[in-house]
Amino acid sequence: MIKKMEFRMERAGLIQVGDKVSLKEDTSSTMAGIMYYYTIRDAVAMSNNIKQRLKNLEGIVSAIDAKESYWTVTVDIDEQ
Repeated sequence: MIKKMEFRMERAGLIQVGDKVSLKEDTSSTMAGIMYYYTIRDAVAMSNNIKQRLKNLEGIVSAIDAKESYWTVTVDIDEQ
């Protein structure tokens, strides 16, 4: 199963569609419990907090969408 995950990137041109990326996992303790968030190495882009931990820390960039002051990077992660 492929999981599509979005990351926020604030500098242009750091990665391209088709690039293989590695993710760094971090945790945050909140009132809702433990939350996980991921960073594309090395400090390229960061995900939102999610409740379920990823099974795989590698993926392929499938899209990069420009917003007004940042870019949304979509990474396909094989969760099998």
